[in-house]
Amino acid sequence: MNFSATIRHTPQASLIDVRGHLTFFEVGVLRENVARLLGEGHKHIVLNLSGLQYLDSSGIGELARIYVMVLKGGGEMRVVGLSRNVEKVLKVTHLYQVFPEFPDEQAALQSFLGTGPVKSSENT
Repeated sequence: MNFSATIRHTPQASLIDVRGHLTFFEVGVLRENVARLLGEGHKHIVLNLSGLQYLDSSGIGELARIYVMVLKGGGEMRVVGLSRNVEKVLKVTHLYQVFPEFPDEQAALQSFLGTGPVKSSENT
């Protein structure tokens, strides 16, 4: 299995656990999951990328498209679990400035309630 996107729900948000390789061949699966969540009225989405091992330029572009899709749909998206490699890619492409990144799921979920930090952006 090269890619999987598993959806979980909490009272604050829907979480998508992304695992494997996000490339041209898999981006449609992630897009469809996010579109379905938005269509069902789930406006708060957390992408857990801790299981993401690799992404190519299509994967990078899709993360940006998904973020815009969520915002245009009246929602908010958070990102958690960036590996060093994925974080490097996001820094090189300057997408780290766009995605609200949080140190863990709990911090991301609390941010939807207005009780957590606005954004975690550590430069390591």
